[in-house]
Amino acid sequence: MNILVVVDMQNDFIDGSLGTEEAQRIVPEVVKKIQTFDGTDKVTFGSRELVKKLEQIQEETSIESITLIGLCTDICVISNAMLCKAFLPEVPVQVDASCCAGVTVESHMQALEAMKMCQIDIL
Repeated sequence: MNILVVVDMQNDFIDGSLGTEEAQRIVPEVVKKIQTFDGTDKVTFGSRELVKKLEQIQEETSIESITLIGLCTDICVISNAMLCKAFLPEVPVQVDASCCAGVTVESHMQALEAMKMCQIDIL
């Protein structure tokens, strides 16, 4: 089973007080990505509940991969990707960069590089 984790795709983060042009630009790609996966998971920022849910799924069936998309690459996406990698080290964890945006373009790119260094695949 492939798991898709959609992180903080909320109005406030897209076009509200915390929104950016980059966040608005990824919305069509996020919609496409969601339509191609068979499930989504996200409970709270840096969520142990997310990890518990993924561990439960892993016990019931084999997770082939975990893909994260959403906002913000440099805060919520990276923290959740690191949790997934730490608690499920044998499961490939990946981040689709075309479906993510950071607080700034620079911090987005830095977060992607940091995740690469931690064996998280960047698509």
